Amino acid sequence: MIPLRDENPTRTTPFVNHALVAINIAVFVYQMILSYEGDGTAYMGFVEKLALTPSLLLSPSTWAQTPIPAPLTLLTSMFVHGGIPHLAGNMLYLWIFGDNIEDTLGHLNYVFFYLACGLGAALSQVMIEPGSTIPMVGASGAIAGVLGAYLVLFPRAQVLTFVFLLFYIRIMYLPAAVLLGIWFAMQLFSAVTGGGAGVAWYAHVGGFLVGVLLVGTFLGGSSGGRRRRRPLQPPHNLHVVH
Repeated sequence: MIPLRDENPTRTTPFVNHALVAINIAVFVYQMILSYEGDGTAYMGFVEKLALTPSLLLSPSTWAQTPIPAPLTLLTSMFVHGGIPHLAGNMLYLWIFGDNIEDTLGHLNYVFFYLACGLGAALSQVMIEPGSTIPMVGASGAIAGVLGAYLVLFPRAQVLTFVFLLFYIRIMYLPAAVLLGIWFAMQLFSAVTGGGAGVAWYAHVGGFLVGVLLVGTFLGGSSGGRRRRRPLQPPHNLHVVH
């Protein structure tokens, strides 16, 4: 299932969310520029420098030997991606769901909430695989936290979704609770079964749960909490595509 847009208008301009999308894209463009230089050494060096490696994070004696102190990579790794599909999928979800969370929490609270979810997500994966030497990159953990918050705040919001299952292909509106509930179930199933090697599934699961648990705390300190609205219902004249 691929979300296309939600029927959940905001009252403020989500400039923080726009900035997050822009920063992620800008970093990726820089990665691509480096990939065309020489034999790719500069590209790999840049990615590995900013990526989070669990075994290094848990070995303080090695921190002085790395280009960036390992604890700092908990943040830097959120803005590096492994390819166009990786970036595009993450930015699509962030663009659709992040604006409403920023609108509700307030701009500054949203910054801290997003980073907190990213940190929680990364630490979740580190706890599961503390000895891993595989670098971790991507904003999906932080974005998973945004999805968890959206589920809590706007479970009835209607999300236009491209649904495909074998020969069943349609574009339809789904309640956010259904779409995000299925998304979380898929992440949890993949984490438990080890499906999709190379994906930090527990970071997705951990980030989502952190978002669910923390959104109330950030909402409590935000004037934006008074701006929650009833989401619009989907238009009745929507055509479905078979």
